[in-house]
Amino acid sequence: MSGVDAELFTRLLALRAALRTHERWSPARIAFHQIEGFQRLRAFAVARSPFYRMRYEGLERAPLGALPPVTKDELMDHFDEAVTAPSLRLVDIEAHLRELVEQDADPSLAWRGRWWTAASAGTTGRRGIFVWDHREWASVIASYTRALTWAGLPGRVSRPVRAAILMTRRPSHQSAVISATFNSMLFPTLRLDAGDSLRDLAARLGAFHPDLLIGYPSALRPLAAEQLAGRLGIEPRAVLCAAEVLDPSASGDIEAAWGSPPVDIYGTTETAGIASTCASGRRHVYEDLVIVESVDADYRPVPPGTTGERLLATVLFSRTLPLIRYEISDRVRLDGSGCPCGRSFTLLEGVEGRAEDILRLPGALGTVLVHPNVFHDVLEEVPLTGWQVVQRDDGIDVLVAGAPLGTDLQGLRDSIAQALTAHGVVRTPVRVFPVFEVPRTPLGKAKLVRGLHPGSGP
Repeated sequence: MSGVDAELFTRLLALRAALRTHERWSPARIAFHQIEGFQRLRAFAVARSPFYRMRYEGLERAPLGALPPVTKDELMDHFDEAVTAPSLRLVDIEAHLRELVEQDADPSLAWRGRWWTAASAGTTGRRGIFVWDHREWASVIASYTRALTWAGLPGRVSRPVRAAILMTRRPSHQSAVISATFNSMLFPTLRLDAGDSLRDLAARLGAFHPDLLIGYPSALRPLAAEQLAGRLGIEPRAVLCAAEVLDPSASGDIEAAWGSPPVDIYGTTETAGIASTCASGRRHVYEDLVIVESVDADYRPVPPGTTGERLLATVLFSRTLPLIRYEISDRVRLDGSGCPCGRSFTLLEGVEGRAEDILRLPGALGTVLVHPNVFHDVLEEVPLTGWQVVQRDDGIDVLVAGAPLGTDLQGLRDSIAQALTAHGVVRTPVRVFPVFEVPRTPLGKAKLVRGLHPGSGP
């Protein structure tokens, strides 16, 4: 049973079975479960964590919405007081993560025989360090395998599902830890790095013939183009996209290549899986595992159907490092309406990415906020394999990958400039550069928006 220890495997099977019974819970049953789960989590945190004991002094019986949010910086600044296991120290976990990377070690093996650890990418500033015990790590894995079940691939010992995971192999990152853990009798796994060459990725996938293909949308889209061009011959039963916003153009390319819409998973390192699409193509929040609140800039809840400025997450199974109203800078839209699939879990209708992806450009009356969707609307008219906006002090560079020979780049530049002008942007030159592939982060992600020092080239 390579990649997963016996205790974890047993917990995972039991938890998967339990989660299936929650599929038909009523809204009232879900609400009761959340209130009860939050109260148990807070009681545990106050009893075991000096950080939460002090933070919630006098608020031991207050409703969730009355508790102060917790930011990543606060949690990392007080990590040793926030964890509920006195033997855990941030300096030791950071040393362990460095050792994993330096030795390219197997991240699926429990550290000190009982902990799994990972670091967030740090794309929004300071990176976060997170730790889980056996019970919690089983919940993390179960949250992601739920998405597989909804995709029609439950994974049984009698019929293993061959999974290819195209994210990062950097062993300090959660997606690498998860893919290594997946490599069990349930999901024999091919672990690929999104930073590898397209030719190498296609060759390895062609030899493996996955039943299931999982990856960043920006990494799967070029593979979809290879499939459509006849240079890749795989037939996955389902394709799952995660860790990046899935835009309609990428979704359409993936569906054209492999015959069905991709399953869209929304999650973070901190929370694990938060939501995924059902057979009706709508994302449901895993409300039995996490409480999510979409709030405005002042942490006030926004009405259903309204996009918030940030997200607060309370992870009901978190115990080693409790996460209660943990702030995530994603802008999401929740909806309580029903779904043809029959599940009562709240719908996550819109994910606009992180607040850090919003461009702040000069306007006639001050700063204008420009969402990447402005670029989506223009660039979706061109058959590209990817694009990226680079904001500089002297304007904007738009890098376009996979543009067909003869593409009118000047016309594309003019269309982008017109769209920005329509949004009130002034005094912002636009340049368009064709590239073979958009630059990726060390974890293999292709950010839609990034900033560089003035004068550096594309």
